[in-house]
Amino acid sequence: MVIDPMIGDLGGETARLRDEGPLTRIELLGVPAWTVTDHQIARQLLVDSRLVKDIGSWSLWTSGAVTREWPLIGMIDAGRSMFTVDGPEHRRLRIKTTQALTPRRLEALRPTIERFTTELLDDLTVAGNAGEVVDLKAVFAYPLPMRVISELMGVDRADHPMLLERWKAFFSLLTPQEERLRIIEEMIAYFTAMVRERTAHPTDDLTSAFIQADEGGEPLTEEEIEGNLRALIAAGHETTVSLIISAVRALLTHPDQLEKVRSGEVGWKQVIEETLRWDGPVIHLLMRFATEDITVGDTVIEQGEGVVMSYRAIGRDLAVHGEDADEFDITRPTAHRNISFGYGPHICPGAALARLEAAIALPALFERFPDLSLAVPAEELHNLPVLTQNDLASLPVRLQSAEQ
Repeated sequence: MVIDPMIGDLGGETARLRDEGPLTRIELLGVPAWTVTDHQIARQLLVDSRLVKDIGSWSLWTSGAVTREWPLIGMIDAGRSMFTVDGPEHRRLRIKTTQALTPRRLEALRPTIERFTTELLDDLTVAGNAGEVVDLKAVFAYPLPMRVISELMGVDRADHPMLLERWKAFFSLLTPQEERLRIIEEMIAYFTAMVRERTAHPTDDLTSAFIQADEGGEPLTEEEIEGNLRALIAAGHETTVSLIISAVRALLTHPDQLEKVRSGEVGWKQVIEETLRWDGPVIHLLMRFATEDITVGDTVIEQGEGVVMSYRAIGRDLAVHGEDADEFDITRPTAHRNISFGYGPHICPGAALARLEAAIALPALFERFPDLSLAVPAEELHNLPVLTQNDLASLPVRLQSAEQ
């Protein structure tokens, strides 16, 4: 099955992928791979040590069939970080992030997230006078996670617009590959300079903690710190943007579900978990590689082959979530079983932070603007040409009714 890089029919493609079977062959921009759409098989493979992140185990890469000219290569060959290594080295690179994002430390971050949320809602109030249309993504969901992750990592707020634009271009499949490769080099240079600045002048942020870390073996190298920093900020804002936008869109297009929240019948935690299951931040996660033949049922993933996790299809597994898995239902008892942030050793280290941001932003938004509504028909909303993230182009809304 050929995956549409333009994301022209995400719902239909998700259903077709699921119907193809629990483990099926796909083509990503001309490159073949396996993809997993089954919840249980995904859990099984995500803890299988024979599937690794090391691109050196990918036969298409070592043979030269895939090169740096492939548009998705930057998401796989992304430098050395906790996202690209396995085993003891993965634990060594990840430990400081885990320590920084404990429940206690996240709770200490709550007042900062609340302050940023209030500031952005104040900006929204100015931008959206009675009946005027605003893009909720651009003015609320997009800047909030960047402010939060940057506060954690110590990134200058003045650089946010530049970073957001660079990542937008990096992920878009409309960006020429030559430009994408240049963006990667620019980002490496930017974050390397930041690491060197923090090495000389440490502050109270996670970047400085990475530099000073010595747990679990040798201290992190400059390349490892830069890789962790770049990957965390990219993943730390993209997933949360999508979670907030998807939840708002789902509630505005399902007024009966929104009423359950407004009445207190259902809490925001359930809204967040059902959104993650039904319309989560990641469509396809690239990629793991088999270090030996792996048998899954009647199928063999051969040594050197690549495996993709199609998390959107996994979230709609009928065997786990029922025959109505394609429906948005915030009372669904299985919603919390979603694995939208991954599973096993490589589970997203920022999952709890994303949930916390959404749990603060969503109720604050609907409380400030109880008449919030879509400004265009739902069918006019469309995704950007981003194959991995669930990246809605915009979310035009009216903050209050025109007669107010």
